[in-house]
Amino acid sequence: MASPAALRASFGAAMEHRRLFVLLPFSIIAGLIVYAELDTEPMGAALAAGGAAIALGLLAGWWRQSLWGVRLMVQLAAFWLGVCLLPLHAAAFGTAMLAFPVYGTYEAQVDEIISANNDAQRIVVSDIVPMDNARPVALRRARLFLPPEPRMHPGDRLRAALRLAPIPGPVLPGAYDGQFNSYFSGIGAYGSVTSGLELLGTGAGNGIARSIYGVRAHIGERIDAVLDEPSAAIAKAMVVGDQSGITDETRAVMAASGLAHVYSISGLHLSIVAGGVFWLSRLLLAALPWTLGWPVKKLAALLGLGAAFGYLLLAGGAENVPALRSTLMLALVFGAILAGRQALTMRNVAIAAIVILLIDPASVFRPSFQLSFAAVVGLIGIYEFPQGRWHGGGGVGRAVALVVATAWTSFVAGGATLLFSAYHFQQTAPLGVLGNVMALPFVSFIIMPFGVLAVLMQPLGLDAPFILVTGWGIDRMLDVAALVSDWSASLTGNPLLAAWTLCLGLFAIAWFAFLESRWRLLGPALALPVILAFGVEPRPDILIADTTQAIAIRDGDGLALASGRPGSFAVNVWSQHYQTEIAGKHTHARCDGLGCIVALPAFSVAIVRNAAAFAEDCGTHDLLITRIRPPNWCAEAGPLIGPEQLARGGVHWLHWNDAAGRFDIRLAIETLSRPWRVSPR
Repeated sequence: MASPAALRASFGAAMEHRRLFVLLPFSIIAGLIVYAELDTEPMGAALAAGGAAIALGLLAGWWRQSLWGVRLMVQLAAFWLGVCLLPLHAAAFGTAMLAFPVYGTYEAQVDEIISANNDAQRIVVSDIVPMDNARPVALRRARLFLPPEPRMHPGDRLRAALRLAPIPGPVLPGAYDGQFNSYFSGIGAYGSVTSGLELLGTGAGNGIARSIYGVRAHIGERIDAVLDEPSAAIAKAMVVGDQSGITDETRAVMAASGLAHVYSISGLHLSIVAGGVFWLSRLLLAALPWTLGWPVKKLAALLGLGAAFGYLLLAGGAENVPALRSTLMLALVFGAILAGRQALTMRNVAIAAIVILLIDPASVFRPSFQLSFAAVVGLIGIYEFPQGRWHGGGGVGRAVALVVATAWTSFVAGGATLLFSAYHFQQTAPLGVLGNVMALPFVSFIIMPFGVLAVLMQPLGLDAPFILVTGWGIDRMLDVAALVSDWSASLTGNPLLAAWTLCLGLFAIAWFAFLESRWRLLGPALALPVILAFGVEPRPDILIADTTQAIAIRDGDGLALASGRPGSFAVNVWSQHYQTEIAGKHTHARCDGLGCIVALPAFSVAIVRNAAAFAEDCGTHDLLITRIRPPNWCAEAGPLIGPEQLARGGVHWLHWNDAAGRFDIRLAIETLSRPWRVSPR
């Protein structure tokens, strides 16, 4: 058959062109996934022994001159590096996790300002020292919520009466894991000021960080002074990376129209700024007669690189991980120009991914990394195909070519990131290509250029007109977002995908990145029907919060509370995740002073609030839920979820299995035997 032969030829060509290098970040990611899914923390000796065995295998392959053996061992070494990366990162940046709330007076040093406005400040502190007999806490860093005054800066020393609380676990199985991400950022607790906030002194040793923060704060204040909401909030997000002022309503509209990526500083913004500086400086240098013979293109690349790093500092520096990733990619692009090499290649994407994984391995589990990595691989891969060029003449032809290129880029990036958007945000933007085609001209030609000019004009006090033009462009972008969101209101869905679909998507992207011919499309083409056929998960029939009283049970086509109060954090997240309103009272709940009974045609549930109810309810329902310790005989009488189960497993997700006559149960926390978990004691 010709097709298998053509596929083998495609693999052979990829091997001949040394495309195995492109698979190295995928092997590292596979190792990271394996480590994160382990039930217990691996011993350091075992990790070292595995690394030594791989090194010996690599040496043996080289000694025997076995090319395939060496290739295999290199990929295995990358995999094992992925397994070891998070333990190494934890040794450098990890922290003890606070298990119980702590109250007391503490002094601390300000490391980072997450956001600051007229209502509150959100900061990260370190060097937490107990005062006035407060309980010592073995935390490397903590995230604090402060009043708006006194205004803090990086390096400041503060003193306050604090309430420090444990970092909560995932609010749903497979949802964002705050404990995991905080642990690898060195943050072991959340906290708030209860009284007596004092600024003890400024940080003399943090001059650069203070200066950068001062510039960012001043830019934000100028934007607030000139623009109204919501334009001001989006302008601050796009210029200095502060998204704290964007409302949930604005986020929902932007997401539904496929424009949520616009207010998060990433490759789009950095490419416009750095690429614009590169293009303008190259044009100006080439136009000057005395630059004849100069390496104009390389000089322009240096200026573009400087612009990228300057924008990164304004966006929050290394703390803004998406911006950091994009800056690294641009550094490789401009570095290739300086070296006289091709700039946009899959090999450069692999190098950028490896660097990012080495710097911040935990980022692979965050949506931003997955979305940006998939989009870049998709775009580079598609544009590796032979491309026909649009030869339309004049301004109209160039305008049409720009629209076509924007639409095609948006379509490719949207297709590459569709799986990850659907999994993490339970939402697709079916008209996202249209939204991007209509809005990106405002972003590319008005918002970003005039935003840059506004920043440059601020020292001269001439920034207001440029900020106004930037705000006008944002208003038009929001008009487009609202229009496209209305058009797609009946088209957007909220698919619920299983976690394994992400692994299948990773394999499909690796296949796509490795091959160079049109056979690269086979991997994504085969993954799509498998995901549609087997990857969609059922909706829960019961959700049980671990730290509040909230219990939501199926009620008709939606969910309703049989216990707990509407508006709590868990209930709001559940409602947003499943994109359905959770009613405040279950229509089938019968409650008294002892508890509640919810009897549905398929199953019945008892919720015990008083120990006197155990005698009547134990063993007589399909499920018993209680937050007080049940007697031993009750636990043996029938299915039960009590305080011990909730403390160990966190939020419980249950779906009634009619064929088996029981509930299928999933836990938000599979094991407590990992260093980032807050273990009950």
